[in-house]
Amino acid sequence: MNIKEIKDEFISLLKSTAREGIDYVIEDLEKLGFFEAPASSKHHLDCEGGLAAHSLNVCKAGLMLREQMIAMKPEMKDYMPKNSVIIASLLHDVCKADIYKKAVKKRKNSYGNWEDYDGYDVDYSNFPMGHGEKSVIVLLLSGLEMTDDEMLAIRWHMTAWDLPFQSAELKNCLNTARNKSPLCSLIQSADTIAANILEWKKEEE
Repeated sequence: MNIKEIKDEFISLLKSTAREGIDYVIEDLEKLGFFEAPASSKHHLDCEGGLAAHSLNVCKAGLMLREQMIAMKPEMKDYMPKNSVIIASLLHDVCKADIYKKAVKKRKNSYGNWEDYDGYDVDYSNFPMGHGEKSVIVLLLSGLEMTDDEMLAIRWHMTAWDLPFQSAELKNCLNTARNKSPLCSLIQSADTIAANILEWKKEEE
């Protein structure tokens, strides 16, 4: 994984939207350590630069799905603008930029012996505001101009994996968001494709 190439492509795509506030967002991502952070602590792309790489994968999957959906249903072009797909997909996991801390961890090797390895611990103490909602708030605080659909897509990209999903009120909010904005379902689908297919790796036996 070439972190510099990933970062350059990520920034180039963001700037292609010419969105008000995007330069401030990029500056804040740098400060938060977004481009060095992993995408997870022990699952998909749990390595340095993994978060930016995952976000790029979601963007590429999202843009591909957008083209396919428009080909099948042309009116979707009005509901899923290209710039909105780029903004929502690249920035959906900004909430993760400051939660991973490098740590030496233990695991058993193929001989059954314990060994040290470099990994990550998770620490939510910096800004414990949740997941999708934290991403939206961080971006707004950075000065990014976002549409309602983009905010909804980022907020609800976790669907049933969201921590408070047991709340009947939040389930209704999610269902309403999906009905209101096809972009929500597009980003949810792209995120699943990226994490579970593009970033899938066979478990070691």
